[in-house]
Amino acid sequence: MRIQLAQRAEADELLGRNPLALLIGMLLDQQVAMEWAFTGPYTIAERLGHDLTAEELAGYDPEAFAELLARKPAVHRYPSSMAKRVQQLAAYLVDHYDGSAEGLWRDAADGRELYRRLTALPGFGRQKAQIFLALLGKQMGVRPPGWREAAGAYGEDGSFRSVADVIDDDSLARVRAAKQEAKRATKGK
Repeated sequence: MRIQLAQRAEADELLGRNPLALLIGMLLDQQVAMEWAFTGPYTIAERLGHDLTAEELAGYDPEAFAELLARKPAVHRYPSSMAKRVQQLAAYLVDHYDGSAEGLWRDAADGRELYRRLTALPGFGRQKAQIFLALLGKQMGVRPPGWREAAGAYGEDGSFRSVADVIDDDSLARVRAAKQEAKRATKGK
């Protein structure tokens, strides 16, 4: 399946072929529009002049990396703090998975184990881990036994709750409508 989260062909192509880019896009997906977050890895790669690797990002000078993310157009609303988070994520991958984002899920015995691995990542809490797990299962074919259960409601077939469910313009509109409805319901309580 073709990834369509950035809603920009070249950025989505990178997300589909580079697991680190997809993981960084998920990390950046907070307090900004989904498209902006998932375009971030492409923007970083473009500024570096080549594909992303965890080793390079982890070893990059922190001040220079923050400046790289802050250049106009900024990679995120909070480029300095997100630069730090991206580098922490990259360093974690280097330390625990030989720099391979795919190593997170390659040999996961089941959904619970993959969920535990995701929640151990810097910047990934329960909800982000469940959404990314659902994204892996629904769009990347990563489906260890019990993945849907570990992803919680985000893993439900036919749902439109998160980026895991965005595959085209229609599904994007449906996810946005569901999020607006959830916000209204929360305000009403």
